[in-house]
Amino acid sequence: MSVQENDIELIVKQVLLNLKNVTKATTKPSIGIFHDMEDAIAAAKEAGKKVKVMTIEQREAIIKKIRTKTIENAKVLAELGVEETGMGRVDHKILKHQLLANKTPGTEDIKTIAWSGDRGLTLVEMGPFGVIGSITPSTNPSETILCNSIGMIAAGNTVVFNPHPGAIKVSMMAVNIVNEASLEAGGPENIVTTVFKPTLESGNILMKHKDIGLIAATGGPGVVTAALSSGKRALGAGAGNPPVVVDETADIPKAAKDIIDGASFDNNLPCIAEKEVVAVKEIIDELMYYMVLNGAYEITDEEADLLTKLVFINNKGRLVLNRDWVGKDAYKILRALGKDVHEDIRCIIFKGGRDHPLIVEELMMPILGIVEVDDFNEAVEVAIALEQGNRHSAHMHSRNIDNLTRLAREIDTAIFVKNGPSYAALGFGGEGYCTFTIASRTGDGLTSAKTFTKSRRCVLADGLSIR
Repeated sequence: MSVQENDIELIVKQVLLNLKNVTKATTKPSIGIFHDMEDAIAAAKEAGKKVKVMTIEQREAIIKKIRTKTIENAKVLAELGVEETGMGRVDHKILKHQLLANKTPGTEDIKTIAWSGDRGLTLVEMGPFGVIGSITPSTNPSETILCNSIGMIAAGNTVVFNPHPGAIKVSMMAVNIVNEASLEAGGPENIVTTVFKPTLESGNILMKHKDIGLIAATGGPGVVTAALSSGKRALGAGAGNPPVVVDETADIPKAAKDIIDGASFDNNLPCIAEKEVVAVKEIIDELMYYMVLNGAYEITDEEADLLTKLVFINNKGRLVLNRDWVGKDAYKILRALGKDVHEDIRCIIFKGGRDHPLIVEELMMPILGIVEVDDFNEAVEVAIALEQGNRHSAHMHSRNIDNLTRLAREIDTAIFVKNGPSYAALGFGGEGYCTFTIASRTGDGLTSAKTFTKSRRCVLADGLSIR
């Protein structure tokens, strides 16, 4: 089932009511934040010695505290994130923090496999890497740090974060929250660490350091490529350009609402969000009609040209994304085009060709280009081309099981959402757990605590088998 827009508003109101009397910012000294990356790594390594001898129950106690403190600070983190980065929506970021607090797997995700027989007992257990180096983005900064912390600590690791420089304040707050949670639960300080001024240099130190056992990089192609070139085990959570296909059998009013809800959530910052639509010509006009009824604003070809000039910078003949508009409200973008629109407008839509720059480029803005195709066969071809081999996410609205199955197989993405908004993939209005690190580039998919472990086999020959 999908989350309706009025449901989102009710949830947000309840969250704000619950958080009304919560302290807006911690007055305690920050924990886990260092001037030098070498010091941050050393501190996390020292904390790791204490985590190594902790019981699973003790780790879970820390995670429980992280969940509680994340919910308590959700509004502050959301406000600070929007203020610092200039991207996204406070109400939706509150929901994202609540979602990760409630649905990120903890120690229950760590399981042991066992075989017993005539020749004894063999166990395969999930062991920690030790100290993990985590590169985090500006689009979901505190969400990624808190979500990763839960999974990585559950697996028995400590973590050193190198956040995006454009989101350092909210990232440091998240690091501080995790360390406070650890201390309150009887754990060590510096269970996660970071630096006051993250840079490319500090990131390089992190990725090459001998005490870092695993790299988890969430961000653009450059960051992920650097992590994969580090010579270490790496998880690459890179970009995507998720298409959503709508065929003639779909429930068109529902599909339109789901697509606008997903594409406008946090102003299209989630990497899983619908970035373009591929619709068969039989239903495209009806689909766009219902999109407008659900908060979209349709622009003309001429206005799409003006929009292209607004959100791209022409760099010697090459179009480069203008980061000033990433994650901005749709109505603000339209007003910059001279359109007098109401703040209720959530998404900008237009018909465009499959090679239109607003469709080919992953914008991370509430802008949806809609490509018209003759039939489902062409829709599959266009959707695969637009996904660009990222193998990240794709979505489809259809009542035809054969069509749904075919696209799922051929587009071969880590996430494939059928007949729902994109955020259902993260357990928001759908089943399953939450993560903000989707390692499609390395084939790990949606990460959780077990992703941050290494397999260890323990064999006892000719003993402890009682059958």
